[in-house]
Amino acid sequence: MQGSRRIEGSVALVTGANRGIGRALTEALLERGAAKVYAAARDPRTLVALGDRHGSRLVALRLDVTDAGQVAGVASRATDVDLLINNAGAFEPTSLTDDAIVDVARREMEVNYFGVLRVLAGFAGTLAGRGGVIVNIGSAAGLTNVPLQPTYSASKAAQHSLTQAARALLAGQGVTVHGVYPGPVDTDMTRDLPPQFQKTAPDEVAKAILDGVEAGVDDIFPDPFAVALGEQFHSSPKAVEREMAALVAVSA
Repeated sequence: MQGSRRIEGSVALVTGANRGIGRALTEALLERGAAKVYAAARDPRTLVALGDRHGSRLVALRLDVTDAGQVAGVASRATDVDLLINNAGAFEPTSLTDDAIVDVARREMEVNYFGVLRVLAGFAGTLAGRGGVIVNIGSAAGLTNVPLQPTYSASKAAQHSLTQAARALLAGQGVTVHGVYPGPVDTDMTRDLPPQFQKTAPDEVAKAILDGVEAGVDDIFPDPFAVALGEQFHSSPKAVEREMAALVAVSA
């Protein structure tokens, strides 16, 4: 457990804010009284509706987390941020027999690991100056590989490792770091998942994430699938690996 943090009055930045969990988090932050939310997306035009709804409390920014120049530009502009949510993610369906699997893995790693690393590095000084909060939206697939998503799972495992490092390295500067490990969420990313993977609505996941941040929880499991997997993972990582393999066998 870390120190608790109130969302009300905070200044947040959410990457990948235009859809899915990112959009739900942006809405939830504003509903809880965040003073301002920088909503970042590769195409700011996808944020127009959010801006119309929330007015000046929402600031739309162009941000591709794979572009070092854009990350630096956003970090130099949003110097009042005290709550950073690394949500932008990439997933491409692939298999071990896919000739393009290495290219797919590189693209996913570029967003899910290197993108998070760039944003963390860009905002570390700003957050340390005000005892800020970092929230990395990972995946249950980062704790145990989901064989249907082999390269995506590997990129999220790398992100999980980075989250652990950031928590230790930034603690002395008063920065708290939360890892979030959702299961299947009902977004475009999971539309092709087999039915045995029960999905949770993004707004429910966003609420649970912010509850965890306000409570100071290190590792947040924001949906029923994630809670069950997290409990089993802490008890027996090998059992979780076998369970994921069994789910794949059922879907075959």
